Amino acid sequence: MTWLVTGGAGYIGAHVVRALVHDGAEVVVLDDLSTGDGSRVDPAAALVEGSVLDRGLVRRVLREHGVTGVVHIAAKKQVGESMADPLLYYRENVEGLIALVESCRDKGVGEVVFSSSAATYGLPDVELVDEDTPGVPLSPYGESKLIGEWVLRHCERAYGIRAMNLRYFNVAGAASPQLGDVGIFNLIPMVFERLEAGERPRVFGGDYPTPDGTCVRDYVHVADIAEAHLAAAKALRAGAAGATYNIGRGEGSSVLDVLRVVGDVTARDTTPDVVARRPGDPARIVAAVDRIRAGLGFTATRDLTAMVSSAWAGWQLRHP
Repeated sequence: MTWLVTGGAGYIGAHVVRALVHDGAEVVVLDDLSTGDGSRVDPAAALVEGSVLDRGLVRRVLREHGVTGVVHIAAKKQVGESMADPLLYYRENVEGLIALVESCRDKGVGEVVFSSSAATYGLPDVELVDEDTPGVPLSPYGESKLIGEWVLRHCERAYGIRAMNLRYFNVAGAASPQLGDVGIFNLIPMVFERLEAGERPRVFGGDYPTPDGTCVRDYVHVADIAEAHLAAAKALRAGAAGATYNIGRGEGSSVLDVLRVVGDVTARDTTPDVVARRPGDPARIVAAVDRIRAGLGFTATRDLTAMVSSAWAGWQLRHP
């Protein structure tokens, strides 16, 4: 039994590969290395360089490695970039998924774990976002993930391909310093970058209707994300039907909460400069996590301090 992990050389993908390998699975990684790094891939996994859009390559990998299930993580994932170049996102994220699933159908691979996103929800005005909250995405990125879920739902009906859609909330941390997030797109690495430059962190808006006036998000450790993928893969292997699950902690942390933890971990002054709100930032997005606990027996266990500490260790490794 072998799992194909697309995008397995990236930040989240490398953690998923590590979790699968450590659980005893055979793993092959397909990654075009446009943002991934082959050195991140667990040495027990095979690495093939290429794109999911290359149908011939995907079919060859499925056949030669005896693939029985796919974890599809390969995707473009920056909201702002998707607004500037929507065709890139529909090609890579939607056409890429279609090409992959066509190959799965043709080669008899019937299990898919799909990397989705909380961006499918848009700006939900609810205390906790559950999986039945209507999806009203605000960007081509979010739309591409929601379309991917629709594609997989219909493929289950038509071809019997069972899919677990995993909607990530705010991913942070690292299982080891070598697997840390190299991007400067999320709050914690953005704060690190400002501190290293001798500048104050920036807070976008201090007048939201939240306890301290800053945005509240559900932060989840990337190692927990990986364990959720493992749980989904094992459930599919055991014959479970397709389903959609949030992956979060069910707890909200404000921007100022995160800055306080960063200050504690780094022993740096994290007093921020409060600047204007960014358009489209909701005041609060926190996951309801009852469904994944009941359906997969999964609960995220690592707290915000663990996320920041592990992220800081990775940052120091890359910026000695």
